[in-house]
Amino acid sequence: MSELMRHPGVMRRAQDELRSVLNGKPTVAEEDLEGDAGNYLKLVIKETLRLHPPAPLLVPRASMEPCKVLGYDVPKGATVLVNAWAIGRDPRYWEHAEEFRPERFEGATVDFKGMDFEFIPFGAGRRICPGILFAQANMELLLASLLYHFDWEVVASGLELDMAEEMGMTVRRKNDLRLHPIVRVPPLQSVP
Repeated sequence: MSELMRHPGVMRRAQDELRSVLNGKPTVAEEDLEGDAGNYLKLVIKETLRLHPPAPLLVPRASMEPCKVLGYDVPKGATVLVNAWAIGRDPRYWEHAEEFRPERFEGATVDFKGMDFEFIPFGAGRRICPGILFAQANMELLLASLLYHFDWEVVASGLELDMAEEMGMTVRRKNDLRLHPIVRVPPLQSVP
């Protein structure tokens, strides 16, 4: 939501796509987002995971044999941490690496399922996050619901949005994001 608030054109495009696909449906369901439906939303999620992976340092690994990495000797048994945050912002792999551009994934085969080592927010190989499919479904459904049902405004408008992050086991915003929702597509009304 932070990146979408900083890039209102991206938010509008995702909302327009969802509102067109869902065409006034009272709620968003998982099956509404299957196939090409919600495609731009999926690009937004990929780009967000590239810039803001949930865990900046992946699960520690142990070096199985001595090796050299970038000129440094890594002895057998050494604990190795992979910095997914830095890889996702590496200009060797990403053009305009610090910019939020969901379009970079249009037509691209790069995905976060652990096969493309320049994009590993959930890790890779045998140690890939076992909850990746659960996380993906939840991110898509939650974000689709927020964008479909509401327009959003920053509570303290006029100020530049603070994007400072707090590092730890996971990454989160340092300061809360305060938004004002404006109902756009009314939720399903309960029947008496």
